[in-house]
Amino acid sequence: MTASSASSIPESGFARILIGVDSSPMSARVAKYVCGLVRPGMEVRIVSVAENPRALVPLGSLADAVFETIREELLGDASEAVKQAQEVFADANIDVDARVLELSRLGGYAGNALIDAAGEWHADLLVVGARQHHGILRWFEGTVSEFVTSQTPCSILIVPASYVATIHAYPRRILFALDGSETSFNALRSGLHLARPDSSTRAVYVVDRAVRFLEKTFIEEGDKALAAAAEVFANQINAGELGLVNTDPASDDIPHTIVREAQRWHADLIVVGTHGRRGFSRWFLGSVAGRTARITQTPLLMVRPHPNTSSLS
Repeated sequence: MTASSASSIPESGFARILIGVDSSPMSARVAKYVCGLVRPGMEVRIVSVAENPRALVPLGSLADAVFETIREELLGDASEAVKQAQEVFADANIDVDARVLELSRLGGYAGNALIDAAGEWHADLLVVGARQHHGILRWFEGTVSEFVTSQTPCSILIVPASYVATIHAYPRRILFALDGSETSFNALRSGLHLARPDSSTRAVYVVDRAVRFLEKTFIEEGDKALAAAAEVFANQINAGELGLVNTDPASDDIPHTIVREAQRWHADLIVVGTHGRRGFSRWFLGSVAGRTARITQTPLLMVRPHPNTSSLS
């Protein structure tokens, strides 16, 4: 879908969605999931990265003929991945643009290629499938470390390979994890634009009981955050639920609590706010959002602030 005018840009801010795909079966599920998020005014581009043969074969220089054979095979795999993803959108009557990024010509790594593609196209949302393994997100056939999540210049949606639930035509149960900052409320407002009239929504604030001398403070802040969320929900067709969620007193943390709550409530999308390169807001400070991304079994949308959006600290 192509934006016809500035007024057609969705209020969620996701006017341009870039999807990274590879030859794995999960890429088709990623494409199907994104179909349910696309609204009029959004543009969608699919990209697949063809690896550099010389980076895959650590045996010194390859003979030209061998190099070209491997290159063509990798390029064919990437092209086929793009084609299969395009077919998913064609079935949904959604027009998409498609590109193959060839690292033997561009140089660099798959993660860098995705980041560059998102920046050059001015994408608002980058979507990737993730195979969680020992704390590392894996895209395509290579391994890409967490820096992709923080360095991507836009919001990012991670669809984990462990997500095996039925993919519906749109998100039916959206869980918002709030931390009391303006950034998290920006994520709440953006995520609500992805809901449909019959979608169920729930906003939660996690009280970290491991820091016992601050538990009362967390509860007070949580109550304020949920009261503010109630005001946002009041302007929506969807009557959202609200709740304080506690970590266990010991051997527990906020990421696992968010993931548990998403599973308990049968969410098909988790939404959080993030400051990106400047660190995560409040209890997302440091590695919390990254750890949530590593362990989630539910698609996770991390929303960057819109330009000129200030955050409360």
